[in-house]
Amino acid sequence: MQQKIQQQNFRAQLLALTVGVLLLTAKFFAWWLTNSNAILTDALESIINVVAGAFALYSLVLSAKPKDSNHPYGHGKVEFIAVGVEGALIFLAGAIIIGKGTFNLFHPQSIHSVDVGMVLVAVAGLANFGLGWWLERTGKRNQSMVLVADGQHLRADAWSSLGLLVGLGLFYFTRIIWIDNVTAILFGIIILITGYQLLRTSVAGIMDEADYQLISDMVDKLEQEKTENWIDLHNFRVIKYGGRLHIDCHLSVPWYFTVEEGHQEVKQFEDKVRELCQMPVELFVHADPCRPPGSCSVCEKKDCTERKSPFLRRVDWDLQSAMGTLQHRAD
Repeated sequence: MQQKIQQQNFRAQLLALTVGVLLLTAKFFAWWLTNSNAILTDALESIINVVAGAFALYSLVLSAKPKDSNHPYGHGKVEFIAVGVEGALIFLAGAIIIGKGTFNLFHPQSIHSVDVGMVLVAVAGLANFGLGWWLERTGKRNQSMVLVADGQHLRADAWSSLGLLVGLGLFYFTRIIWIDNVTAILFGIIILITGYQLLRTSVAGIMDEADYQLISDMVDKLEQEKTENWIDLHNFRVIKYGGRLHIDCHLSVPWYFTVEEGHQEVKQFEDKVRELCQMPVELFVHADPCRPPGSCSVCEKKDCTERKSPFLRRVDWDLQSAMGTLQHRAD
């Protein structure tokens, strides 16, 4: 199943790269026809699309490789690097676009064949929007942040093309040259912001920043499925490696359980996590013994023969309780 998903991701990114090369050619042809800085803005960003798409394709191939002795957690982290490279290239393109647009505000250049250029930009924008929507949907379904990032970038590029058409339309009817350069600067700023957001996502992944929404959703589901032998959950940590999750946590079970009984509870817990997850997951669950009498006050086990104090209150498993480092107690 996982291999099939990886093949789907590869084919999707290969299609995106192929379409990107075609759109790049069309946009530079439009710039050659018109000599418009605004269209050059779109064309330069398409270079980024192609370069980033090629690196993303490579990252999907690399992340699909199995774990080995040098990479015991697999190769999925390369997807964060791919997103970072894409973000850096987009940021650089935005800076170049702003610089050229500013320069030409003071040193204008003639523009021509705007109508043909607008048609080419419109076609490219529609293609980017459709492809970006499809990539983002596929990436979310297959848990691939590379496809999601590339899809978001292409959709942002499509909206930029729409704004570009507005600017070119104003120039077409007014023939005021500075409109073209101001349009280029404005969309250069938008491109800078897009690049920064992708860089931020990349750094967060490489630094294993906690995904609170992911953890919260997972813990909420476990709360609905927990048994009375799962007395407490704490030290819950999730790390994402491409399309895989790595989870560490501590699960408290009755202290008098044998090693075999404790192991069975941990295995049951792991099976439930895998059932609830929408992607492959690797777990390291540490079994903690409950600690009477403190643990007794939050333990709902009805047939416990070793209870040292009465049950006082239920501790709901949620983001805050699960990520805590200590076992819970009512007092």
